Amino acid sequence: MTGALEALDVAPDGAALLNEAHETLTRYVIFPSPEAADAAALFAATTHAAHEFEFATRLVIRSPVKRCGKSRLEDVLAGLVQCPLLTANISAASLVHSIDPDNPPVIMLDEADTIFGKALKGDEKAEHLRGILNAGFTRDRPYMRYDPLARKNMAVPTFAMAVVAGIGSMPDTIEDRAVCFTMRRKAPGETVSKYRIRRDKPAVMVVGQRLGAWVSSIAGELGAAEPEMPAGLNDRAEDAWESLLAVADAAGGDWPVRARKAAAVLAAEAEEDAAEGMRLLADLRDVFGDADKLWTETILASLHDVPEAPWGDWFGHPLKDRELAKLLKPYGIRSRDVKIDGTNHKGYYREQFVKSWESYVGGTSATGATGATAQASGQIEKATQGLPSATGEAPNGQVALGSPQVADAKPPLTSDVAQVAPVADTPPVCARCGEAHHRYGDNGRPCRTVTKEAQP
Repeated sequence: MTGALEALDVAPDGAALLNEAHETLTRYVIFPSPEAADAAALFAATTHAAHEFEFATRLVIRSPVKRCGKSRLEDVLAGLVQCPLLTANISAASLVHSIDPDNPPVIMLDEADTIFGKALKGDEKAEHLRGILNAGFTRDRPYMRYDPLARKNMAVPTFAMAVVAGIGSMPDTIEDRAVCFTMRRKAPGETVSKYRIRRDKPAVMVVGQRLGAWVSSIAGELGAAEPEMPAGLNDRAEDAWESLLAVADAAGGDWPVRARKAAAVLAAEAEEDAAEGMRLLADLRDVFGDADKLWTETILASLHDVPEAPWGDWFGHPLKDRELAKLLKPYGIRSRDVKIDGTNHKGYYREQFVKSWESYVGGTSATGATGATAQASGQIEKATQGLPSATGEAPNGQVALGSPQVADAKPPLTSDVAQVAPVADTPPVCARCGEAHHRYGDNGRPCRTVTKEAQP
């Protein structure tokens, strides 16, 4: 790295070098947002001083479907980061023996869904890798194994930064220690340069060497820094962003503002799933009313009809039973066999939700949905308070020249005020039999038509 630093004609300009890394990334990759591109550039720079930091940030690159550019992003990042260890599959033993505590590599795990996918849940290899990736986020969490030849325990280091890319979400414990964003396919009219390893990788590596030379020259200073955090980040998010913000502050220019904007927006997006879960819990309390148990199909039919809610148009289709189960899983709520009038179907019991309603929705009335979703929205809105606006205005009222023209993070719920349909004083009744909360028609099947007379 020293040679690259000496090759610079003038003293290194951190902001210019970060801009160069940013331009290199966006030349070959379509990012889902300006904040995601800024985070990727900052992550690449941070890897060159990883040995000085308290936390080894993870970068999780999700893709909803194939051909969204996640593998291409990893290819370009591999030319910018320090000591890339790029692989699509690796054993736990091989991984830990590849980590030099004085010069840790950047673990770059592509196709991670083939390791952590749903069908492989509980797989011993996947669990070992997940444990090592989790342990390696902080220092002094070695991988302990007994060496029969030496007749003693061996402590193998795990501390190293990592990039984890795959289709779908990664394990929650990995994402909780990471800067995350979801890639997307190119829209009509969007173009990027083709990336060819033999042709383009050498030029990308030169940019990485220049970036690394500057970061390495101030590594000690970066490791001792305690950057100011944007409001709204939880403790784990602050740990993950600490090193990236330290690099941004050292670079100067508009990067301190851009970095905090990226931290706030991406952290808010990461909280969106939790907000959706809280909204779902609130709406489910309204759906249940006084019922002790309901079939899943009955619950879904009612959720689809909730005004201003996302359940009727969930990523282009009505919410399905598996998606409902996935949203409820973090709260320890799973479907059961529910027997009603002698007929068994999958469903849920009211008693399964009581503690979650008390903890996350609040209150005891059936109209607590609005409060729960407003609380979730408020937690996310805190993340952008005091940050620059779309015009680049800094918190102190000054304009940060050159700051990206980006929009503020949008609310995660379905309307500006997270409105939930008011709950009727009297429960809805079955159109066929007239009984409150009764959903059964001919042949014991759930009634799909419920009168709206009782609803305002």
